[in-house]
Amino acid sequence: MAVKKFAVTPGFEVGGTVFKPEQLAILGRIVGDNAKIELTTFKQLYVAMEEDRLEEVQDELQKSGLQIHPSGYFTKSLIACNFCKGAEDAGLDVAKALDEMIAGHEVPSPLKIGYAGCALGTSEPLLKDIAVVKMRDTFDIYIGGEAKGLKAKLARLFISGVKEERLIPIVTGLISIFQEHGKKKEKYSKFIERITVEALRETVS
Repeated sequence: MAVKKFAVTPGFEVGGTVFKPEQLAILGRIVGDNAKIELTTFKQLYVAMEEDRLEEVQDELQKSGLQIHPSGYFTKSLIACNFCKGAEDAGLDVAKALDEMIAGHEVPSPLKIGYAGCALGTSEPLLKDIAVVKMRDTFDIYIGGEAKGLKAKLARLFISGVKEERLIPIVTGLISIFQEHGKKKEKYSKFIERITVEALRETVS
């Protein structure tokens, strides 16, 4: 029997990415004894299970309030902070709208997008491929973070002072350019070095 892998997340809220006990109980009960559940570094669980029950399992997980996303070479769901300054000040509604627009798009290599509701950056946004940091009433966007390897590096500032209505178009624009011009298995940080930040600014902003 073929095995398929998919991603599961509860989304996020004030307090962070939080699974409810009943959601984890349902997940453990319905995926089957032979399934494997992996904890990822981007706040998703990867579930590998037999393909014949995939649709049934995913339907039940969604009914419990969990989100289902593809695994592999796709944009991951938004890696957000805990919104410790509160939903309004930290921009929870904006983050949820952004998450809805960016998650699950096929890309040349897995793409991680981070969000922080303030400059404290507790979600480590500058280690992500694309990062959004809320700065009072506007947002700063960073690109090219790399958390892995001996040459790990922080993302660099792409655009500052972005108004809320421009945030999603800019981030989705960055994804679209990567989809169109990125090479297979090319890391986003390497893609930026090849394309240049200046060229991206001209295209997106």
